[in-house]
Amino acid sequence: MKVVASSRSAQGSSASRRLRRSGKVPGIIYGTPGEPTPIEIDHNPLFHALRVEAFHASILQMELDGAPQQVLLRDVQWHPYKQLVMHIDFERVSAERKIHMKVPLHFINQENSPAVKFSAGIVSHVLNEVEISCLPAQLPEFIPVDLGSLEAGKSLHLRDLSFPAGVSPVLSAKDNPVVVTVTLPVVEEEKPVETAAAKPAAKAGAKGGAKGGAKPEAKPAAKTEAKPAAKSKK
Repeated sequence: MKVVASSRSAQGSSASRRLRRSGKVPGIIYGTPGEPTPIEIDHNPLFHALRVEAFHASILQMELDGAPQQVLLRDVQWHPYKQLVMHIDFERVSAERKIHMKVPLHFINQENSPAVKFSAGIVSHVLNEVEISCLPAQLPEFIPVDLGSLEAGKSLHLRDLSFPAGVSPVLSAKDNPVVVTVTLPVVEEEKPVETAAAKPAAKAGAKGGAKGGAKPEAKPAAKTEAKPAAKSKK
């Protein structure tokens, strides 16, 4: 991929603000051979290039003041809440000197693995990129990770991956981080369903309990008023 840049002489926060208002992005190129060089790049082409994965893990062909050179993207600073690139760093590369670079991992054949097809396993990607060491001409855009033989209950480590010729992961002697894990879904036990025959029995038991209990109190007898005696006729 190609990047067109121009060297700049004005530096400092005020000069950078003026540069951004004019639609440019301040940046710098460092590394051997040569001294650190302040640069400026058109914002919009750079913004769209940064959305391409290969721009972050490839040798870039930079045209600086008309002179070609090879560089690597090393750092990007974004505005806290705007879609605006604030600053960018590149590093020169030499064809004879090995470089360290983080490249993405591309996972393939996951849906065809025994862990997914036969065990309904849940595959988790623990790592999505890996740091590698190689010559600039051997730098891959990504490392493919074939999960076609992944089984349930097993995990995949970084040393299990196949790297292209001349490319090796940057690891300590005993380091071997996990790349992929597989977990099986948890099956919950079903609660027993109450049958229709059990419901009438439960109701009958409830009625029987009510009958066998204490009898309701008898209602008091209604009071009858005594009629006055009839007066005798004289």
